[in-house]
Amino acid sequence: TGYYGDGMNAIIVFAACFLPDSSRTDYNYVMENLFLYVISTLELMVAEDYMIVYLNGATPRRRMPGLGWMKKCYQMIDRRLRKNLKSFIIVHPSWFIRTILAVTRPFISSKFSSKIQYVNTLAELREMIPMEYVHIPDSIVK
Repeated sequence: TGYYGDGMNAIIVFAACFLPDSSRTDYNYVMENLFLYVISTLELMVAEDYMIVYLNGATPRRRMPGLGWMKKCYQMIDRRLRKNLKSFIIVHPSWFIRTILAVTRPFISSKFSSKIQYVNTLAELREMIPMEYVHIPDSIVK
């Protein structure tokens, strides 16, 4: 997590490689509680505009969140948080992520769709956001 602009704009970094494996017997329970934690953290951190950086690199498919979970997250985020999201940056997008987003684009708002950006390299990400306060895990750097 970091900040940009005048110090009130949060950068939320989400590394998918640390998500639980979908083969866990308590996977749904863990993901439900993770979602509640993420939402409560967002509500505490976000005073003004914010961006989410989703690090997809070094993530096996069994650790990627499912479409249903992502849809539920989007629906449960209150209007203020959805409105204040300025960009949703997906770093190292896989063909799977690109396909899912292409298929779901007609079902999500055009305002939200316009906030999604794909970034193929960390160098490209550095050109978009200040990286001094953003921690990138070693597995993704490699």
